[in-house]
Amino acid sequence: MKMAPILRAFSAHCPVVPTLLVHTGQHYDKDMNDRLFVDLRLPHPDINLEVGSGTHAVQTAEVMRRFEPLLDEYRPSCVLVVGDVNSTLACALVCAKKLVPVVHVEAGLRSHDRAMPEEINRVLTDQLADRLYTTERSAHDNLAREGVAAERVSFVGNVMIDSLLANREFAHPPAQTLRQAGFDPALIGAAQGYGVVTLHRPSNVDQVETLAPLLAVLSETAQRIPLVMALHPRTRGNIERFGLAHLLSSPRVVLLPPQGYLEMLGLLAGARLVLSDSGGLQEETTALGVPCLTLRANTERPITVDQGTNTLVGSDPLAIRQGVDQILSGAGKSGRLPELWDGRAAERIAADLARWLLARHSASQH
Repeated sequence: MKMAPILRAFSAHCPVVPTLLVHTGQHYDKDMNDRLFVDLRLPHPDINLEVGSGTHAVQTAEVMRRFEPLLDEYRPSCVLVVGDVNSTLACALVCAKKLVPVVHVEAGLRSHDRAMPEEINRVLTDQLADRLYTTERSAHDNLAREGVAAERVSFVGNVMIDSLLANREFAHPPAQTLRQAGFDPALIGAAQGYGVVTLHRPSNVDQVETLAPLLAVLSETAQRIPLVMALHPRTRGNIERFGLAHLLSSPRVVLLPPQGYLEMLGLLAGARLVLSDSGGLQEETTALGVPCLTLRANTERPITVDQGTNTLVGSDPLAIRQGVDQILSGAGKSGRLPELWDGRAAERIAADLARWLLARHSASQH
């Protein structure tokens, strides 16, 4: 979702910014992977490292081991990494050791929760990066506190919103998504609308003490508004392992497998409310003007709370109930579109990066 608009902007820039697309294969479900590339009109990667799953240490080390020879072979002017996954940090580490400049898109976001693996990835990648592109102004304060020089940082907006705006017209209607999964679309066509749920964070789904009350309050919510729940494999596995399937057995809960980007975009755009622990969904619901209850105690995207449609409710059933009450009574956040979330972030990145690379090239000639 982040790389597609960047690659399009690089190829449209004059002069063209030449690229080599490397897919680490960290997200390795083949069907979902192929579908994402098609949905986003993203060219197939030039190289796929096919790393697959593993512990954080194994996955990070394996990406490093497979990525390093590419730097020797292709000798790039820089390596651009996005977001906060293990691949982001792994590639940045290899580059730093081999003195290849690192460019980080979505820099400076902080949850201030070091128990989140992504927070470690974010902090370390920003320390290693030579050029940092931010989605919101609060990121600049975070980077300044961590000693990152202001001249390395540029506020460009949010490439996730570039993808959303470019693909909204292609989004699949929710009724079509339900029909294809074997459900009656009439369930979500009722006057009260429907909610969308995603759950995948280990802190929410790996312990029965947390997962059971969450599923119970979702089941309760479904009696008030039908819920469409796209189940992450980790979550589905834990529901079965803990014997909690009965909590979601209501005919008003639609359990779907993981959805493609265009299916999910259609579901979100049509929803009356969203309950999720996803970072990206906080941004997408803000862009769509759909109230979102984030099932986490903190967020690395505070602008979605301050200006957008997002409310943090953690995993507390009472806070979730109160949040649902507010939204269903018409008092949910309507929010506004944050600064530079205008669909042109990737163009700004392409223009700045082209200037920066030319300046570096000129300096190296003298």
